[in-house]
Amino acid sequence: MNAPRRPPRRRVDGVLLLDKPAGITSNGALQAARRLLNAEKAGHTGTLDPLASGLLPLCFGEATKFAGELLEANKTYEATVRLGVRTETGDAEGRVLETRPVDAGQADVAAALGRFVGEISQVPPMHSALKRDGRPLYEYAREGRTVERAPRLVVIHRLEMLDFAGSEVVIRVECSKGTYIRTLAEDLGAALGCGAHLTALRRTAIAALSLAGTVTLEALEAMPLEARDGCLAAVDRFLLGLPPLALDDAAAGRFLNGQPVPAAGLRAGRVRVYAGPRFLGLAESGQDGLAHPRRLVAAGC
Repeated sequence: MNAPRRPPRRRVDGVLLLDKPAGITSNGALQAARRLLNAEKAGHTGTLDPLASGLLPLCFGEATKFAGELLEANKTYEATVRLGVRTETGDAEGRVLETRPVDAGQADVAAALGRFVGEISQVPPMHSALKRDGRPLYEYAREGRTVERAPRLVVIHRLEMLDFAGSEVVIRVECSKGTYIRTLAEDLGAALGCGAHLTALRRTAIAALSLAGTVTLEALEAMPLEARDGCLAAVDRFLLGLPPLALDDAAAGRFLNGQPVPAAGLRAGRVRVYAGPRFLGLAESGQDGLAHPRRLVAAGC
């Protein structure tokens, strides 16, 4: 008996704010959501470790043109750190390397956390997707090899302790892109002299996006297809922090043909462009008083 034929993929445009579960890769979550929406084109805005849960914005159709908008944005995480145990990977999935008694109290942990606020240097972990000579570091790690990694400067904008229970600490971290929370956990353990590793991680915000309005894969799967489309935010969701530029029909036509249009009163920089409620795309407003098209969206968005 032949299996039922899958319906053809359809054009879907918009942004899905997914609450990713732990234990699945970002690409796995993306493909699951794409299947549930039966979407032609999909992408994500940067990966979230399989260990981690939380906010994973997904782009569909024309929204994929703006996926890079969040790559430079600050991220916020809530992390659980186990003191007194070092692991091979810096998280709960790795082999235990060392166990030590924990003599630090809540005040000691708070003082140690304060040393990591601001610009700090981190050595990327071997168990990461960062590439060396074209290969992810985790491939070397799986072979039992350690390669030299240059320290990287990152910024911890905010770091606070949410809970403390002897050997377990829950922290909230607001940080720049490229920050490794498992490395922060290990460095905290080193500063306290007892070692530590990350046992849980949840991303709660990216720039102005938060867990408010997110949907889980389970909830999405329980809906009929037409209801799933209602979970999508507009294509311009990642651009709402930019100033808007409203055009009349004549100027909109020129803009969509790749021609610059007047942008009186706007400072130089990127702007989001509209004709009535319709989002047309992204432009760069220059010193010449014109908005130059940079990225256009197809009709119907």
